[in-house]
Amino acid sequence: MKFSTCDICDANEDKLGNGQLHVLPPVFLAFGKQTSFFGQARTLKVFEDNVLVRAALETPGNGQVLVVDGGGSLRCALVGGNLGKLAEKNGWAGIVVNGCARDVSELNACDVGIRALALHPQRSIRKGLGEQGIRVTIAGVAVGPGNWIYADGDGVLVAVEKLH
Repeated sequence: MKFSTCDICDANEDKLGNGQLHVLPPVFLAFGKQTSFFGQARTLKVFEDNVLVRAALETPGNGQVLVVDGGGSLRCALVGGNLGKLAEKNGWAGIVVNGCARDVSELNACDVGIRALALHPQRSIRKGLGEQGIRVTIAGVAVGPGNWIYADGDGVLVAVEKLH
């Protein structure tokens, strides 16, 4: 389904005003073949550890968007080419990472949408620490499990309910 984040914002100024719709700050780089994607959020909170990211992407995505609060760390990557392939294989609409990605050529070959703060060649540690299914903060905006994520070339939106 086609949508425009600009059109969603224009049609929902009341929701922007009352906090039911938020625009993430324009700090994300885009990767993957899907330049536009949307779906309900599934949330993770991790820090420089991507074990839970892999575990989530190994499950059926059912058109959801994995939202990863990586604490904004720029010291290692939480998502790379192998995880991009997992997301594509398991039916995820996209991934939004408050942290870094790597393997840019591999990510761009995946039929999924990915947003990350930056690229970093170093992989994360693997201890399996973190939380899932909780309210997280991505670039200063709260995202709860089940919120709707809309991403395109103009930005990323977080909505309390489906808006199209």
